[in-house]
Amino acid sequence: MEPIVVVGDVATDVVAVLDGVPAPGSDRPASIRSRGGGAGANVAVHLARLGRPVVLAGCVGDDGAAAGLIAELMSAGVRLRLRTVAGAATGTIVSLVEPDGQRSMLADRGANLELRPDDVEVPAPGGHLHLSGYTLLDPGPRAAGLAALAAATAAGATTSVDPASTGPLARYGIDRWLADTATATVLLPNADEARLLTGCSDVAMAARALAGRHDVVAVSLGADGALWAAGSNLVHRPAHATVVVDTTGAGDAFAAGLLAAWLAEPAIDPAAALDAGLALAAEVVRQAGAR
Repeated sequence: MEPIVVVGDVATDVVAVLDGVPAPGSDRPASIRSRGGGAGANVAVHLARLGRPVVLAGCVGDDGAAAGLIAELMSAGVRLRLRTVAGAATGTIVSLVEPDGQRSMLADRGANLELRPDDVEVPAPGGHLHLSGYTLLDPGPRAAGLAALAAATAAGATTSVDPASTGPLARYGIDRWLADTATATVLLPNADEARLLTGCSDVAMAARALAGRHDVVAVSLGADGALWAAGSNLVHRPAHATVVVDTTGAGDAFAAGLLAAWLAEPAIDPAAALDAGLALAAEVVRQAGAR
C-alpha cells in the first residue's frame, strides 16, 4: 500500500471553550487546553489512525512546541518529512469556541509559511497527495503547493485539495484558485467554500458545478451532513448523531475518513464514503481540539 503524502500546516491549537455570554471589557470563564493542530497534521494523524500509511510534509520552528508536536505525530504512526526553520516559531492557532460549538480562529502560521518545493515528497505512481489549501493561500508556501500538485499529477498519483477557509480564499482570488487546482482529483470544500467558488447560492448546484471540474466533490455541510457530486450523480447523507463540544478540525476529520474509504475502494458507494467521513467528524466534535 503506497503511503498517502499530506502537505500542510503543523501547529499547536490553543482551544478556549467559552462559558456564559460575551463580556466585552471584562472576564469570561473558559476551559483552555493545548492540542496538536494544523490542517495538514490533523488529516495525517486521522489517516494513520485509520491504518493508512502516511507521510506529512511541512515545516516547524526550532522551539519546544515543535518537539512536542513531532513526538505526538510519530506516536500516531505518521512518517515525518518536516524541516526545522531556524529562528522561526512553530505555528499556533487560537480557537475560541462558543457554547454552541462554533468557533473563531486566530492564526499565527509561523514556520509553515517557509515551506519550499523541495520539502515535499512526491507520491509514487498509484499513490495519493492531499494538499491543505492553506498552502496555496499565502505567497510563502504557494510555490511548494503548486509544485506538489504538478509533481503528483505527473507521477500518475491522484490528488485531493481542501479549500481551507473562505476569507483567505476570497482574498487570494477565485479564478486563480480554480486555475491552480484544476488537476485535483477530489475537492473537499465546506458549503460556504463551495458557494464562494461557484457563485451558486444553492449548495447542491454548487457541488454539481464543481463536479464539472473534478472527478469527485465532497461538500461538508456541518449539522446537515455532506454531499457527494461526481458526474451527474449527487448523493446526500445526514450527519451522524453526536454531542457537539468543539467543531475545530471537523472538516479535517471528514476529509481523512472519506479519503481513507475512497482510496481503499475507488468504486465505493458514495453514501458509504460520505458516512466514513461523517462518522470520524462526529467523533472529533465530541471533544475539545482537532484530534
